Amino acid sequence: MFSKIEVNGANAHPLYKYLKDAKPGLLGTEAIKWNFTKFLIGKDGEPVARYAPNTKPEDLEAPIRKLL
Repeated sequence: MFSKIEVNGANAHPLYKYLKDAKPGLLGTEAIKWNFTKFLIGKDGEPVARYAPNTKPEDLEAPIRKLL
């Protein structure tokens, strides 16, 4: 995952299609509107939560600890 990929539209990478389907954004939208949308993935590989681009990484500490 080190090369540029599409995250929206018909050519979206399958990973992002899966993540957006499993965890839609605000008001049910699936599109990723900005680079820093974050997805929290559980140990089993299932998406747990989706966070807006303006969510600070330090705000994810508690949800991550809860999953550990």
